[in-house]
Amino acid sequence: MPRFPFTVQAAVPLYLAPMAGVSESPFRRLCRRFGADVVVTEFLSAEGIRRENEATLAKLRFGDDERPIGVQIFGSDATAMGEAAALVTDVFQPEFIDINFGCPVKKVVKRNGGSGCLKDLDMVQGIIRAVSAGTHLPVTVKIRSGWNEELRDPVSIARRCEDAGARALALHPRTRTQMYTGHAHWDEIAAVKQALSIPVIGNGDIRTPEDAVRMHHETGCDAVMIARGSFGQPWIFDQTRDLLDGLPKRPDPDVETRFRIAVEHAQMAATYEPDRRGAAIEFRKHLGWYVKGLPGSADLRRKLHAVNSLHEVEGIFDEYLRNRERYGDVADRPRDDAELEALAV
Repeated sequence: MPRFPFTVQAAVPLYLAPMAGVSESPFRRLCRRFGADVVVTEFLSAEGIRRENEATLAKLRFGDDERPIGVQIFGSDATAMGEAAALVTDVFQPEFIDINFGCPVKKVVKRNGGSGCLKDLDMVQGIIRAVSAGTHLPVTVKIRSGWNEELRDPVSIARRCEDAGARALALHPRTRTQMYTGHAHWDEIAAVKQALSIPVIGNGDIRTPEDAVRMHHETGCDAVMIARGSFGQPWIFDQTRDLLDGLPKRPDPDVETRFRIAVEHAQMAATYEPDRRGAAIEFRKHLGWYVKGLPGSADLRRKLHAVNSLHEVEGIFDEYLRNRERYGDVADRPRDDAELEALAV
């Protein structure tokens, strides 16, 4: 099995995926505590970094308890990407720099960023070389299987990335035009694993610990990257590690413990964000994920999605626990794949 280009203890590392608006420092810290071996920042614009945009640089903050951590950058201009990598290296000193060639969001790809780069593999290689020249840190990449079905060729894309200097590669085996529809073609992860000599990280359609273990067994991937499966259940990493180690899977937390974790997460977010009201509004989605599936969760979620202060959360949870019988036994409807992964990049 190829060695990772930074220190990580687990034989099969579990990554928290980079997700816009989700994998911010408080959630990364929480997931590290619950067993994530590696975390990655939400994707950040190379232009914003090199121009030292205040909002962009604020998202680069991380603590030592998040290490090993990678900073993920995106852009289509090789010079800007190299300069951004140099600044990130000098000022923030993460364990690695990750390049986003996977984001399918329109506002990113219309500037040829994210998965838009996959239409031009010479551009992809030029960006990897420029970033590698701008940093002494290992450079890794996250890709999709291609721009569309006609250009779907993950093995060729991955080989071009390795040849240009990528030290590890994560594959989400959908095309850009698929967005989050259909299913992830895990067989393509297996094919890329066979073709490369660098570590290959599998990503896509991980909803449960069992999914993560099945991906590893079916594809032989060197690591598993979990995105939507972590939403509202950061303990998925510990549970996955149990199964990978051949141990019984620890149970899901009970409702009281789940609420306690959600409140702690909220407090971390309130401390991290200077705009307390903005932090509360932004945190509403996490609250919705934490209560998904509970009896009466639709009503509970409506209350949580109206909070303007994270201090309100404890009161709402306490009221639910005191009057649980009022909420009945009707659980929330399952979320579809597009809803759950809409923020994953």
